Amino acid sequence: MRFQPILTSTLLGSLIFSAACERNLFQPKAEVPVSMRDTSAVRLNYRYEADVPAPTIENTPRSDDDRNAGVQADFDANRTQELLDRTITSPDKKRVLAVYRRVTDLPAEVRLDMYSADGKILRKVTADAMAAHFPDTTAWSPDSRTVAFVASSRTVGLTQPAITPPLPTPDANNTDANTTPVATPTLAAPTPAAPTGILTFRTEQIYICDAEGAGLKALTQNEGLIYFYYVWSPDSTVLAALAATSREWRYQEIESDSKGEQIVPKGRLRIIEKNGRERRLDDNLTAARPVWSPDSAKIAVPFDTQIRIYDGGGNSPTQAAIPLRNQLLISSQTYDRDQQRKLQASNASADPNAANTPPTPDEPLTTLPDEKLLVSYNPIVEVAWTADDLIYLKTAYLRRMKNDADSVTSFARWHRLALSPQITAPVKSK
Repeated sequence: MRFQPILTSTLLGSLIFSAACERNLFQPKAEVPVSMRDTSAVRLNYRYEADVPAPTIENTPRSDDDRNAGVQADFDANRTQELLDRTITSPDKKRVLAVYRRVTDLPAEVRLDMYSADGKILRKVTADAMAAHFPDTTAWSPDSRTVAFVASSRTVGLTQPAITPPLPTPDANNTDANTTPVATPTLAAPTPAAPTGILTFRTEQIYICDAEGAGLKALTQNEGLIYFYYVWSPDSTVLAALAATSREWRYQEIESDSKGEQIVPKGRLRIIEKNGRERRLDDNLTAARPVWSPDSAKIAVPFDTQIRIYDGGGNSPTQAAIPLRNQLLISSQTYDRDQQRKLQASNASADPNAANTPPTPDEPLTTLPDEKLLVSYNPIVEVAWTADDLIYLKTAYLRRMKNDADSVTSFARWHRLALSPQITAPVKSK
């Protein structure tokens, strides 16, 4: 009887060992990412959905007429020799960046000052030797702690002070009753001095400062590169930027001028951290603006009919290309046929004789349609990453002429990519 417990234990051990052999304890388990953030770009699945409703995009373009009333009042009263172009308010509404220029400055070279929300100047941001460029791209970080802008060395107006006309001197012998008495000028609050000792370059570099207008520094220091677009990550830690060489920029200007078009610059994508560390993500040029995923983990940018996704960080960042040419061709053919049917139906309602005309039948799809025969087949011109697993892409025909009235935008259509993480299958043991 005393051997029975030992026998029972032996049998249980045999059963456990047998079950373990069947499961193969040494067999690796499938790797299931817990979130899209933990999934690298190279391990993303996608599903293409054509002609979906346009996404709701929170960021609306700024207007040149958007000006803080307090800042405008300060310029009207105390800065008559300076022209306020616009104001850019921080997301928390506590700070206002004034974009302006002196009457002696070039139109394309602006200056920046930091104001409080009630219109009191806090600090001059740009040094006298600096000229800020591309004010449309000046951007506050989402947390309202940092503002980024592009600037280079100033070409004119370095030592030209503002000219104040002299006040008329009253004539004691003049007894004319219609003489307007001279008002005593009021002294305005002293204007802060511009920063000094700031490193500048001949080509446009990215600069940052804090919400007080202090801590100005050149984030990039690549002489010969022109940084013309940049966007903050949602967590306010990194910038995704486009940059081109000065030679490439000049070539694009010449090419646009020959066609009578506005320059739509193309650059190479890169990410730039606040400490100045920079990583170029692609060697190909693109004119489309990059977007961040809502979790700040990835960046997406289109190249013609392809979407490329890049990891924004990590020790071994990856990138993936999603070719969409075939899907866009097929969906464009369907779109064109639908438009043709609608046109035929409209003609039939207007002309009773056209009602007897049978609709054009759809030919079976045995080969890819000819892109030259599809009026709605166009490249991807815009991307919006609205959720971690949803990327919207816009296709359209765009032509930007020097005369805005002649510019063309047609066949604008939105599509969508539904993303999901790949699941690594377990490796079978031999």
